[in-house]
This record gives sequence, structure tokens and C-alpha cells, in this order.
Amino acid sequence: VQLQASGGGLVQAGGSLRLSCAASGRAFSSYGVGWFRQAPGKEREFVARITWTGGSTYYANSVKDRFTISRDNAKNTVYLQMNSLNAEDAAVYYCAAGYWAGSSQRYDYWGQGTLVTVSS
Repeated sequence: VQLQASGGGLVQAGGSLRLSCAASGRAFSSYGVGWFRQAPGKEREFVARITWTGGSTYYANSVKDRFTISRDNAKNTVYLQMNSLNAEDAAVYYCAAGYWAGSSQRYDYWGQGTLVTVSS
């Protein structure tokens, strides 16, 4: 599976962006998908996750109620709708995919990242 993240850009504080993670490979619809981000000088952190069916979603506390993860398996794409962006959201965003390992989500495949910049 190859993942391509896109949709990043420059946005004013309070604005919105929608990131996309497009995948190749028929198995994508069987994978859980997560979004992660890494700001300069910081560790990579979890942002959101969606199960392979799309039936369950999970969010970091810092983005809950502002970000929404969704997927369209017919299009092999997962989305991250980001609203009310602030300076702390500026980072390179990565999508990752993999099978559920029984007690945790595996992330065996990673996209190249898309940069989100938030101006004040």
C-alpha cells in the first residue's frame, strides 16, 4: 500500500483545511488509518484514527471537537477535516495505515506528509 497525503497549506488562525490520504492497493479498505503530526522540534504525536469500517473514530484531546476523520473506501481515501485551527496545529501531518493487531492499531504504511501552516 502506498499513501499520499495532501491538502496542507497556509491558513489563518480560526480557519479550516481538509487533508486527504489517498491510497493505492485493494487492501486499504481493510486497514485502520491514523493521522499524526510533527511540529518542528517536537515529537510526532497522534491526532486521530478511524477503523477499517469507519464505524469508530478516536481523537487526541487537543483536537477533539475541532477535527473530524472520515473515510470513503470506494475512493480509497481518508480525510481529516480541521476546523478552528490555531498556531499549535501547525505541523507536518502524516497518514498511516495498517491492520488491527488485536489490542492495538498497527501502522505499517506511512504517507510522505503534508505541511500545515497557521498564521495569526
